Amino acid sequence: MNTSSNPLLDFSGLPRFSEINPEHITPAIEALLNENKAIIDEIRHDPQTPTWQSFVQPVVDANERLSRAWGQVSHLNAVMNTPELREIYNQNLPLITQFYAELSQDQRLFEKFKQLRASKEYETLSLARKKIVDDELRDFRLGGAELSPEKKQRFLKIQEALSELSSKFNDNLLDATNAFSLLIENAEEVSGIPEDVLHTARQMAEKDGRQGWKFTLHMPSYLPVQQYADNRILREKMYHAFYTRASEYNVTDDKNGEKNWDNMPLINKILELREEEAKLLGYKNYAEVSLATKMASSPQQVLDFLRELAAKAKPYAKKDLQELQQFAAEQLNLPKLETWDIPYASEKLRQARYAFSDQEVKQYFPENKVLPGMFKLVEKLYHISIVPADSVELEHQIQYWHPDVKLFDIFDAGGSLIGRFYVDLYARSTKRGGAWMDGAISRRRIGCEQGGSVVQIPVAYLTCNFSAPVEIKGKPRPALFTHNEVIVLFHEFGHGLHHLLTQVDDLNVSGINGVEWDAVELPSQFMENFCWEWDVLTEMTQHVETGESLPRALFDKMLAAKNFQSGMQMVRQIEFALFDMHLHYDFNPHGDKTVLQLLDEVRSEVAVIIPPDYNRFPNSFAHIFGGGYAAGYYSYKWAEVLSADAYGLFEENASSSIAGVMDADTGSRFKQEILAMGGSRPALESFVAFRGREPQMDALLRHNGMTA
Repeated sequence: MNTSSNPLLDFSGLPRFSEINPEHITPAIEALLNENKAIIDEIRHDPQTPTWQSFVQPVVDANERLSRAWGQVSHLNAVMNTPELREIYNQNLPLITQFYAELSQDQRLFEKFKQLRASKEYETLSLARKKIVDDELRDFRLGGAELSPEKKQRFLKIQEALSELSSKFNDNLLDATNAFSLLIENAEEVSGIPEDVLHTARQMAEKDGRQGWKFTLHMPSYLPVQQYADNRILREKMYHAFYTRASEYNVTDDKNGEKNWDNMPLINKILELREEEAKLLGYKNYAEVSLATKMASSPQQVLDFLRELAAKAKPYAKKDLQELQQFAAEQLNLPKLETWDIPYASEKLRQARYAFSDQEVKQYFPENKVLPGMFKLVEKLYHISIVPADSVELEHQIQYWHPDVKLFDIFDAGGSLIGRFYVDLYARSTKRGGAWMDGAISRRRIGCEQGGSVVQIPVAYLTCNFSAPVEIKGKPRPALFTHNEVIVLFHEFGHGLHHLLTQVDDLNVSGINGVEWDAVELPSQFMENFCWEWDVLTEMTQHVETGESLPRALFDKMLAAKNFQSGMQMVRQIEFALFDMHLHYDFNPHGDKTVLQLLDEVRSEVAVIIPPDYNRFPNSFAHIFGGGYAAGYYSYKWAEVLSADAYGLFEENASSSIAGVMDADTGSRFKQEILAMGGSRPALESFVAFRGREPQMDALLRHNGMTA
């Protein structure tokens, strides 16, 4: 394989993003698939007793090259989506899916893992390697290795179809989001919208050769309109467009032919195929399949957990809504509060009650202070240092997929490079919505069996969709983040640290690899807590105009408002989680009840806000239909119990530490028992090793203001 001519086949360092073109993808994937198949075929027919070195390691090595190359393609498809790249990606996706599906069904490999598990060598393996072998045996069973040949073929077809449907779901959502824009030419109609948002909207209109303000459904444009626009008709128009994305409302006919972005047919097909997959594997429903790799033991346990939380949260949610309705009627002349009024009325109530606005706070969070402040926090906690990669001499020129992207290096206390991460913060039309962390390269130790000891440095992507820097009156101004966006950034960085600070030497359980899905949010949600600490915020705030740090009086107002509408927010998350679990547990995709009717039932049980009939939330629920959270959305709340309880130890130790909650001793313990361990042991064991006991719900309720 010619690594010089095809950048996707070069694994010597960082990805060569600026050199990757669509024409590189198919040849690279074909070459790697052929290489993998040849290696695996040789291993399958090896008559020798399987050992870690002769059997497991070669498979890991081959699959890592394939996953790294395909990971770069998938990443580019998510952040620099073009028609050409999308077409090539979707052409190769079935090949990748088929390869891994066939691998997970390979009877000979399954038998070799069984032999290794029963051998004397297994007893000599490290705990991490024992877990890898045990996880592999579980995954072979979940991959259909024990099925008959006919059922295996059907199982493969299901995997390929599900992969294609999920990709199409995401494509439809991105296309529907990009297809909508609204041009406003009358200044009175944009009253109340912050000046920086209007400035960006005017620039977008000018790019189209138009006068006025152009608004889109990307979050930096959509959310401020909902929060601040005095124009109720504008708010409803934007709300309707946002919550009908990728639905039957997005079937149009233009000069190029019909465009159909309706995701509901895809949702129904996905649910049918997941149910069929579960039945083939001998499970009653897909939820049981999903939970086979998670901490939670059964769908009923998850439902009980969610309903227990709902019972505690709903009285607070009702109180939140009653207060908002009363305020809207008395102060805003809104006797009937509609869903498109809620963000607007909520922002007005918060300003009235706590005398500050999100927009006021935003002026204190410029990117050039937020990032260094966040880095300073983790440097104190974990005895590491973070510097821009451009300041370090590199073997190869750093390559980026977009000019806005930055790369940072992490060094340990001894000055050794231990991790790298890319940061891509701003929204654009070629990037799918939301925020996420993904691994580009995972840590592992190479060649230690031969006496060598080379550590492969982990690399991560941190991706968000925030407002970009702007130029106002000829003067450049850094990107400004709302406090909520700062929390999102901390959340994704928590995932990144989990991937980057691992000390596990085996790839399959290093970083977030091998971590139960309902525990993987622990480090990310844990990081969010620091966004409410005065000593942290003073290091990461500076008013964009005056240069002053966040005033203590404003911080105190923010803290007083921390749990503003926390009841409404929590039941909303529980609504999504219950809907997801019921969809995959006891919903019949072949029955008379529709997906929307199921959602209505869930809302009638736990929600306090009932949206209009045209709301098509499921059509944009990419977490469960276009991502990996199917029958797992509850993980956010499950892991929040863990993260709040873990942070509780920092709070308990703060009184005896000069550094307060930034206590390095507690930080080192968290790093050692949670972050460094990755997936090398069950998440509950890691939590208990850190906390000294099993998790309790008390801290979560306390942090949300739901205790007496």
